[in-house]
Amino acid sequence: MNPDNTVLIVGATDETVRKAKELGLTILLLQHPTKVSPEQEELADVLRVVDYTDWAAVEPVARELWEEPGFRVAVSITEPGLENAGRVNDLFGLGGTGYEVTRRLRDKLAMRRHLAELDPSAVAAAPLLRREDLDSFGAAHGYPFIVKPTDATASIGVYRVGGPEDAEQVWATVEGLRGTRTDRISTMYLLQDFLMEEYVEGPEFSVEAFSFAGRHVVVAITEKFVHAERFAELGHALPARLEEPAQDQIRASVGRFLDLIGLRDGVSHTEVRIGPRGPVIIESHNRIAGDAIPELVRGAYGIDLSLYALGWPFGLVAELPDRPEAHAGASVRFLVSEPGRVESVEGVGDAAAQDGVLDVRITAKPGDTVHSIRDNWDRLGLVAATGPDTTAAIRRGAEVIDETIRIWVAGEDGRVWLANVAEVGSPAGVRA
Repeated sequence: MNPDNTVLIVGATDETVRKAKELGLTILLLQHPTKVSPEQEELADVLRVVDYTDWAAVEPVARELWEEPGFRVAVSITEPGLENAGRVNDLFGLGGTGYEVTRRLRDKLAMRRHLAELDPSAVAAAPLLRREDLDSFGAAHGYPFIVKPTDATASIGVYRVGGPEDAEQVWATVEGLRGTRTDRISTMYLLQDFLMEEYVEGPEFSVEAFSFAGRHVVVAITEKFVHAERFAELGHALPARLEEPAQDQIRASVGRFLDLIGLRDGVSHTEVRIGPRGPVIIESHNRIAGDAIPELVRGAYGIDLSLYALGWPFGLVAELPDRPEAHAGASVRFLVSEPGRVESVEGVGDAAAQDGVLDVRITAKPGDTVHSIRDNWDRLGLVAATGPDTTAAIRRGAEVIDETIRIWVAGEDGRVWLANVAEVGSPAGVRA
């Protein structure tokens, strides 16, 4: 094995391993015992089964692999592996994104504190340690404000405190979540610490970007359709239907943020709201987005961000132009339902075979309990589709669901109904 052509991947999906192999890389894979698959066993040149979220377990394995066969860089594009990939890069002086930058992005309170030291106008934030902290933060910064975990995903545990009357219920809910691992939270995560931060009113977008030695390229601005009360994401679409001045503001804001946070290389997924004072960073990650957004980027722009994340450290991909141009629109539409129990799931294969469909992911299974939307885990599945433009893609996703996918749900009262496509809008007020 040639170390200069070898990557240490800290946690991966089958797709990630497959793409690394397509690039011609030698793959050293650290994989969690619950995540190993036959395809990974076949494609990885070296597989070490280890809890890759535990640095005490990872460090000796990384040292062993550094000695033999050796590797050029450590990479992760999955949330739980990011910090320890950074630690490996620091340990051996490999460049790439190190632990400190990754920690600022993974720990939302650390990010807020870091930005506050550099930007007087940064969003105010504080740790939530006691019930009284809610009252103090509201008195200091006003209502509403947000309570959320410092390092979770999928909109889990995010609450809007509208006034002092909400504090008791929010505190009780937070205390009930601390230390939990449930079927709605990946076993890779433990909910523990929470923070409070100022609420930003306005439409939400995500920014899919790639950084080339400090040159930040915004590949796509994605519209996010968010539940008005629960913050669950109900749809995505790109390119965002925004006027050029607003797009320019978002690009500038994200580029400045990435500079301040210290990210110089690799993929990033940053969430932004356009509030009264312009674009405001909500949070960011040095990984690809979830919810099939990378598939939307490929469908609309022909750019594979996973390939870039794996290939850029080895010089296997060319730098992108400052403003890639879309040749189509693309959207993700989700299926949701009122509470009940899943009776049957039909039409998935038919949906995947439809024109313009990029991906179909149905998580609902017969026998599953269905809840009203609380966070992203309560969605029943998605369809990603393309169209001539963004609005057409949004409509196409809904058509595919309406015409082909049948998720039958039964209620306690004996009624049976079909799960439906989540309704979305846009900053321009377009309904679909």
